[in-house]
Amino acid sequence: MSTSSTPSRSLSDSHFVLFGLTEQFEIDANALDHAYRTVQAQVHPDRFAAAGEAQKRVAMQWATRTNEAYQTLRDPLKRAKYLLHLRGIDVGAENNTAMEPAFLMQQMEWREAIEDAVGAKNVDALDTLASELRDDERVRFTKLAALLDSGSNQPAAEAVRQLMFIERVAGEIDTQIERLEG
Repeated sequence: MSTSSTPSRSLSDSHFVLFGLTEQFEIDANALDHAYRTVQAQVHPDRFAAAGEAQKRVAMQWATRTNEAYQTLRDPLKRAKYLLHLRGIDVGAENNTAMEPAFLMQQMEWREAIEDAVGAKNVDALDTLASELRDDERVRFTKLAALLDSGSNQPAAEAVRQLMFIERVAGEIDTQIERLEG
């Protein structure tokens, strides 16, 4: 922002630079929250209510940029995609659906389990499957962190695609549970 409160920052800085964090997957959530509040306090549009229109627009750009950066870094999957983007790696989730055979088999098993549970109107089975997915997701995020922090970008991109699929399946399970309970 072009005010004296943020002379060393640029709208084109990475999210990590914006918040003064190391560019890595594992981040301290408390440090992120503190940095976000600090930057947000400096750039919040209310601080520029008496400023000219140009300064107000810049303040709004900074506030928006700060919120977007925070939302990206606080979500592990978004943070992983962003890190890969910074490294010039396109996760390619829209056009790269190639995945290892074991994961493809696991996908089919999850889909069948959802279909069976919905057919039987078994919310407990869906809850159990959702719990299994969360456990699997935790393990995969741990592996993803190691891949990203060691610079293994292509395997990390594959792991991100798998986690994106798991996130969709978990959302589908939640939708089915709501539908059955509603």
